[in-house]
Amino acid sequence: MNTMTPEMKTLKAKLQATWMSGDYGVFAKYLEPGAIEIINALEIPHGSRILDVGCGAGQIAIPLARKGYSVTGVDIATNLIEQARARAAMEQGNVQFQEGDAEDLQFPDASFDVVISLIGAMFAPRPERVAAELTRVCRPGGTIYMMNWTPRGFVGQMFKTIAKHVPPSPLMASPVLWGDEATVRERLNQGIGALMLARKMYPSFAYPFDVAHVVEFFRRYYGPTNRAFAALDEAGQAALRFDLELLWAKHNRATDGTTCVEAEYLEVIATRSYALTDLSYDVENFEPWDKLQAVPV
Repeated sequence: MNTMTPEMKTLKAKLQATWMSGDYGVFAKYLEPGAIEIINALEIPHGSRILDVGCGAGQIAIPLARKGYSVTGVDIATNLIEQARARAAMEQGNVQFQEGDAEDLQFPDASFDVVISLIGAMFAPRPERVAAELTRVCRPGGTIYMMNWTPRGFVGQMFKTIAKHVPPSPLMASPVLWGDEATVRERLNQGIGALMLARKMYPSFAYPFDVAHVVEFFRRYYGPTNRAFAALDEAGQAALRFDLELLWAKHNRATDGTTCVEAEYLEVIATRSYALTDLSYDVENFEPWDKLQAVPV
């Protein structure tokens, strides 16, 4: 049973509001080519039933459906599910979307051959539940793919910069710990027969405008950044903007007035075990909080 304390219910509501703010459909425009390149490199058997957890506006679910897979996308943000459904209505593929929580997936055991989360499920506040749910809905012998930002990578450093100005909730486990190999091994330690981890660079983390406009783009369209700015007064917003522009400028590899950084992520490939394994978990056993690497809510 997925019981929650009143404090966790409040956090969940804030998280949903965070991801519904801005406009992730617009924000993902520049990340989508890299996302498609990543999923095209995955060895997914033809005819697989795929679950996309944290599907956003359908950035990878719809391309996967075009390739002939049966795809279901779930996301906590109601408006993004509506966007995904609108996009899917113009497609011929077998794809459906529903509002859902990575910690409490509303599907029977072993419903999918492949479970994917591209920079999505890592943001749920209780990672032990996420690990158990991803494993539970994957059939024995099936595959779980996760791509998660790392603590030391550029995006991890961006979250750390934001957290200096807007500390996250103490109930929120650090999302980027899903990008730490040792932590992932601890979390995916039940029901998993094989686990492969690899650090990689996101194929395309580039914007056709300068650093200042990139920060403004994130402020306007990316939920966590949007909410962080909204939580600050004018002076606080100016300080956050300064620090973010400094970070982007430091890592910018472009010299033509555009912006291009290297963003490291951890690729997780887990094979669901055929053995019968107890996938239960302790409701109140939350992971330690690292406020310098968490996302503000």
